[in-house]
Parts: sequence; C-alpha cells; structure tokens
Amino acid sequence: MPDKPKPSIVFVHGIWADGSSFSKVIPVLQAEGYEVIAAQNTLGSLADDVDLVKKTLGRVSSPAILVGHSYGGSVITAAGVDDRVVGLVYIAALAPDEDETSQSLQDGFATTEVFQHVEVADGRVWMKPDGVRCFAGDLPEAEQKVVWATHAAPPAELFTEKVPGTAWRTKPTWYIVAAEDQTVNPDLERFVAKRMGASTHEVVSSHVPMLSHPDFVLDVIRAAARAV
Repeated sequence: MPDKPKPSIVFVHGIWADGSSFSKVIPVLQAEGYEVIAAQNTLGSLADDVDLVKKTLGRVSSPAILVGHSYGGSVITAAGVDDRVVGLVYIAALAPDEDETSQSLQDGFATTEVFQHVEVADGRVWMKPDGVRCFAGDLPEAEQKVVWATHAAPPAELFTEKVPGTAWRTKPTWYIVAAEDQTVNPDLERFVAKRMGASTHEVVSSHVPMLSHPDFVLDVIRAAARAV
C-alpha cells in the first residue's frame, strides 16, 4: 500500500519571537518530507494575524496542522476553524475560549517575571535586553542574544482583542507545557491543555522549547501528523 500523504505544517509565532524561532525544527521536518511554512504575523491586530494565517494555508497543500507558540495559540484557535486545518499543536501557548481574550485568560493566573523587563514605547511593548533570560534562559547566551535581536514587539492592545472561532473545541489538539516558563504561566498552560482535552506533553523548558528542546517538540509534531 502507498504511504499515507503527510499533512502540511504551518507554524505561527507569538510575540517577542518571530518565525525564525522555528529554525531548529523546520529543516528536520522538511527533510522528512513535510511541506512546511511559517506565517510571519504582523502583530498589528489579532484579526489581521488570523487572516494572514488563513491566507498562508493557501500556500501549502491541505490538510494542514497549525502549530502555535505563545500568542500564536490565540491565532490558531481562531484560524483553526478553517476547513483545511485538521489538527492543532500548542507550544507554551494561549488558547482563549469564545468569551475570553488573550489578556483575560492570563489575568486568571499569577503574572510571570518577564513582564518586569518590558518597556512600552512608540505604542509597542518591547522586551528589554535583560528580559531575554526570562524568555529563553535555557539557551546559550549567544542564542539568547539572537532571540532578543529578532524579537517582535506587539501593540499594547493586541491581547485585549477577540476574533470569533474556537477550533480546539472541534479539532484534535496537542499541547507542550514548558514547566519553567517565565513568560506564560505554566499553570495556565496546564489549565488550557486540560480544558481542551489535548494530548499533553510537559518538558522542563523556558518559553521557547522549540529552540531549547527541538527534538521533544519534533516528536509531538510527528505524533500529531501521524494521528491526523
């Protein structure tokens, strides 16, 4: 029998880490025959980012798996209702319900340390250089510096926006909890993973396990791909 076609994989980054944050997992998946693309969010508005992800789905073959990191989880929660999406993988990610925003979801949990190392300037929320240790502290210093140098700063109001669609209610989900996350509260991660009934995988990691534990993240994505 011929091998079952592999699903496409669309990565969706969050704030303070752009599409390059998937640079350790994309080449491996491509070498294994997956069609992969990373949407580069505008971070201008949630609606714009959801629309961009839906347009990005048009650049790869269906069916597709969406992989969202951090705020990218809010994006794939709304964009994932698209018929071309067959599964969702959340990495240390937000996953608001229909009556929640990214901010209201976070308000239910203790504030993490990274928010003591940010600055709002020119309408954007910038991470200070010393904040990267809270964001990606388990990476070598040289890699931390690259993460900071490429970090993507959102407008302050981005997390208070809401777009219709709660894909995790109807589609299979996988969730990677970063147990040492100082950006998204790990208890929030465990809460949303349980609420959505996700196949949950916990790793001792900072907020960027795709950079600090790429093999772990790859195994979860492969499991999702096999399942769909």
